[in-house]
Amino acid sequence: MVQHSLVVSSRSEARTVHWILRVEEHLESPQPKSRRKDLNPLRQLQHFLWYLSALGVAGYAAVAYGFLPLGSLVHPEMREAFLAEPWGIYAHVFASAVALALGPFQLSPKLRQRSIRWHRRLGRVYLVGVLIGGVAGLIIARNAFGGMVSTAGFSGLAIAWLGTGASAYLAIRRGDVASHRRYMVRNVALTFAAVTLRIGLGVFGGVLRLPFEVYYPLLSWACWVPNLILAELWLQRHPQEPRDWALAG
Repeated sequence: MVQHSLVVSSRSEARTVHWILRVEEHLESPQPKSRRKDLNPLRQLQHFLWYLSALGVAGYAAVAYGFLPLGSLVHPEMREAFLAEPWGIYAHVFASAVALALGPFQLSPKLRQRSIRWHRRLGRVYLVGVLIGGVAGLIIARNAFGGMVSTAGFSGLAIAWLGTGASAYLAIRRGDVASHRRYMVRNVALTFAAVTLRIGLGVFGGVLRLPFEVYYPLLSWACWVPNLILAELWLQRHPQEPRDWALAG
């Protein structure tokens, strides 16, 4: 009986030691990269500002152009250009607002993981917004305030926006998911020009107090070229597709 008790006790002690060792290994092992990212307060703040700015500008556009007279909130020198193409302005603003509101969600890996069906549905709506907004933007760019510099800048934005959107669509149609996502990063960066344009208006006009006719032609380029450069630099830093591909640093 004593020998049997010793055997049972030894087995229990062995199980206990084995369990303790496994717990220690788990605690000492590095946490997965994606989990560390989720716990990073700075990254959480970046994501919050990303969604807030996109949804905020999209909501502002919907209210300003849906409930107020056309051109009532723009600079007086731009009002004439707005009134020259009212339907083009409305088509561009509302379609672009839809794309801007959906853009951050389309780059979210969580949405793709939870429901690829909704990712595809929202992606179709997003690209329709890009198509309508881009074509309308190309039309109204002819009368952009600031002359040929502004016309060339906003026309370049519209062409790049339409081109990257079409490339993303064609890539996913042929099953090239990696190329699709790379083109979508570029496209959403161009969609975000609606946000950087308004930041520029606040900085150049509100803070620096520069004349509108001086800085607005510059903004026709500065609202989207830096975005595209940053997108390309991000893509170069992430040549492979990690687990949390989009918005991963």
